[in-house]
This record gives sequence, structure tokens and C-alpha cells, in this order.
Amino acid sequence: MINEELKTLRLTKGITQAQLADRLNITTSSYCRKENGKLRFSLKEAKILARIFNKSVEELFTN
Repeated sequence: MINEELKTLRLTKGITQAQLADRLNITTSSYCRKENGKLRFSLKEAKILARIFNKSVEELFTN
């Protein structure tokens, strides 16, 4: 999933960047950079996001 789709999914679920950052145990600033494609999510973070959004890691991070 491209970064814009990740943002859309987050907004659809009514989750803020700060809330996801907290779940990933990273700063809001780091989450923002990752969502915007400036940094990459770690595998551990990707698995947490997949669980939150009820998707597979592949669905979230492949075009």
C-alpha cells in the first residue's frame, strides 16, 4: 500500500498520527516521516500496523 493509502486508512479509522506513534513506540514526528515516505517502517512496526488495520503486511506495503 502506498503511503497515501496508509494515511487514508488511518483517517477512516479515526486514528491520529500520535495514537499510531504511541502504539509503535515511536515519536509522532518519526511516524509522520514514515507515513510520508521519508523513512521506512521496520518489520516489527509493519506487523503492528497490519494488526491494527486488519490487513496483511503485504497488503499494506505493496503497490
